[in-house]
Amino acid sequence: MVSKIERDLIAAFRQSFERAPRLFRAPGRINLIGEHVDYNDGFVMPAALDLSIWAAIAPRQDRRLRIRSLAMDEVVAFDLDDADPQPRGDWSDYVRGVAIFLQRAGYELSGADLVLDGNLPIGAGLSASAAFEVSAGFALLTISGAEVDRVELAKICQRAENQFVGMRCGVMDQYISCCAVAGSALLLDCRSLTSRKIAIDPDARLVLCDTMARHQLTNDAYNARREDCERAVAALSTRIAGVSALRDVTYAQLMRYADSMPERVFRRARHVVGEIDRTLRAAAALDAGDLEECGGLMNLSHDSLRDDYQVSCAELDLMVEFARGVPGLYGARMMGGGFGGCTINLVEATRAEAFAQSMAERYRAATGVTPAILTCVPGPGVGPADR
Repeated sequence: MVSKIERDLIAAFRQSFERAPRLFRAPGRINLIGEHVDYNDGFVMPAALDLSIWAAIAPRQDRRLRIRSLAMDEVVAFDLDDADPQPRGDWSDYVRGVAIFLQRAGYELSGADLVLDGNLPIGAGLSASAAFEVSAGFALLTISGAEVDRVELAKICQRAENQFVGMRCGVMDQYISCCAVAGSALLLDCRSLTSRKIAIDPDARLVLCDTMARHQLTNDAYNARREDCERAVAALSTRIAGVSALRDVTYAQLMRYADSMPERVFRRARHVVGEIDRTLRAAAALDAGDLEECGGLMNLSHDSLRDDYQVSCAELDLMVEFARGVPGLYGARMMGGGFGGCTINLVEATRAEAFAQSMAERYRAATGVTPAILTCVPGPGVGPADR
């Protein structure tokens, strides 16, 4: 059955470009635990949402790429053979950057008309930007007749965001949008880009609570934290052999050499080193069916993101505080880049509905804002719309 979003996207494509498109979709993501560690070569535990960015596409005979975003209500065109492409500083850079870096990786792309839309909220910490990149990249490769290596596509999309958009993100968001497995989270090693499935106990549910706050995580704020991590690595590598990322540092080593770096840099490193350890322990807890242990580690993750990494905000902290007072909760934490968006909550399955209702009521009473509450079903990675 064709969904409403597919019908609307096809109609918009026909209106703009007067022909029939092919449809592809790439999901957003949740991350159970492991925040701000992917660019430190750490371990993360994401899963794909059943919310996506959709791409409608048809090839052109020339080397032009015309892109329309229904959300932005704008068409942007550019030449794939532009010898010196420069960012526009807007949404189109995410697509153009992917096309540029696919070509630099040796893929021969055809010109195309492309319309993008989705049911994935922007700025909610669900990685709409990565889904935007991956849906466009997969669509461009497919209509160009190229064979798609999903891990390679994830790396190219990350490279485009780092070097063309200017956001120095890690690879987690692009990887899970490309490689997710329906019904499971993945424990992803961000150094080797290998992963294994982590089953979510059927007695638990993953509930997202959207604060509706959209305090933008700017490139500068994000990149500054990454630079602090690099400063910590530079300091520690003079004391410890073989350190190329914070992934290589134990908590005991970090504490021993804390005086080798400024206080702020130490706190950033303390979050990362602790979060990598928490993620591995949470995976082991889920393997053993220990939901209490996993939830406790999620709670510690939020506290560290709030206090050491300083990427939370009043709305996120309030949502977590409320969740910790609701029966049935195992653990709650902020999720995503920070400064707004969603919390993720591990909840007893039998109490998930009452939990969601209670959270909506408490948050609305405190803020006057009605939050979006979603119980997550882990979905598959990028692919054709009819998959």
